[in-house]
Amino acid sequence: MPAFIVILGLLLGGALAVTPSPQSPPPPDWEYTLTSMGLVDVQLLHSEIRVDLKYSTTDNFLGLDVYGTLEKCFLQKEAARKLAAAQDLLTSLKPGWHLLIFDGARPRRIQVRMWEIVKDTPQREYVANPATGSIHNYGAAVDLTILKGDGHELDMGTPFDYFGDLAQPRLEEEFLKQGKLSEEQVGNRRLLRKVMNDAGFRPISVEWWHFDAFPREEVKKRFAIIE
Repeated sequence: MPAFIVILGLLLGGALAVTPSPQSPPPPDWEYTLTSMGLVDVQLLHSEIRVDLKYSTTDNFLGLDVYGTLEKCFLQKEAARKLAAAQDLLTSLKPGWHLLIFDGARPRRIQVRMWEIVKDTPQREYVANPATGSIHNYGAAVDLTILKGDGHELDMGTPFDYFGDLAQPRLEEEFLKQGKLSEEQVGNRRLLRKVMNDAGFRPISVEWWHFDAFPREEVKKRFAIIE
């Protein structure tokens, strides 16, 4: 075999040997990132709180798991303490019942992905623009419902992330008169609002499941956005 072929083969072989194969970047260590920013896992503060992060599953309006390794509910410490207080209030009223968390802290890079997924769809109006940020992006908002002692969720009249007027607390009385919501369903929403309000959370007028721990202006002054 000619020497130049051998040398060429060795050179090519060496080049191939040192050429790294393309690899996907490792998934973010969200627990480390969030705890290093001062956020806490809410279940470490109160073991009676239940968590089912919907965006860490495919059981959501996107039909995609966009949270990946983020499977625990993290909140700012003061917000988490308020949530623990809300669970205590619920227990005092309904022993054996639990708050069931659907969403908590949401890093902005995930918000960006959600924004891109709903681009040019009617759902975009329900997803906060990552340029301005959601209160979830600061770890100061929570989405939740109530879980009864038998493991079933209270009937709130609509599922979580229902995109329609029926989910809006500001229209409850009207829908109650029209028979589109029942007394039981509205009563269940009022129970959720009572324990959350009494613990220091603020409801919003368009989603029965969403509560802010602080006003938006205060959130932006006190906390760094989670990237």
